[in-house]
Amino acid sequence: MTFADKVIQFNKQLDFEGALPAGIHIMNPFKENPQVNILMEQFYKKFYNDDDKRHLILGINPGRFGAGVTGIPFTDSKRLKSVCRINYEGKETHEPSSVFVYEVIDAYGGVYNFYKHFYIHSIFPLGFTATAKNGKEVNYNYYDSKELTASVYDYIIENIKKQIAFGVDTDTCFCFGNGKNEKFLRRLNTEQGFFKNIIALEHPRFIMQYKSKSKAEYINKYITAFRSVIVK
Repeated sequence: MTFADKVIQFNKQLDFEGALPAGIHIMNPFKENPQVNILMEQFYKKFYNDDDKRHLILGINPGRFGAGVTGIPFTDSKRLKSVCRINYEGKETHEPSSVFVYEVIDAYGGVYNFYKHFYIHSIFPLGFTATAKNGKEVNYNYYDSKELTASVYDYIIENIKKQIAFGVDTDTCFCFGNGKNEKFLRRLNTEQGFFKNIIALEHPRFIMQYKSKSKAEYINKYITAFRSVIVK
């Protein structure tokens, strides 16, 4: 099996059936939207159809307008079409995190160069939503309540182990989010011994929302970090 085959098989088997706190809902695009499986298969077959080792990048959990629509972390439908050149039919979605990540990918040398070296997923591989006071569904994070974190803890461990088995280089793992996401991953890594080293970077959403004027500096910081693990 190629790296692509392993990722596709992994995504299709994702199914969390544990108890969730009141008002929190699971978002599983691979079960809820037939188009998602078609898109993510095309993506991984295009960029990961080999046996190369890659470094793992872990985000928080998928959002509604990125992986929730495409099945590919930090890839909204606009970037899927315009950069990855994979056809998408339906209402286009725009996710600021995806905009930043694809600017980083461009600076790194493009999608083929980047995805040859790196594989992106999330600490919790499925998404969460909560119902806001105005009745709208909003994104929710696995660490937003202690009850939710406890409920998904074993599932997180299980699925990180599965992804490492794809052919992930365990020398260094990258973490998107240098706040609660980093704190959780470092604690988990101390307990489980997944990786020798963790490099945490400011989350793309944080950069786009609060540090957009300094975006070029953060892109350079990302590129420097990513290139530090690539053997010439």
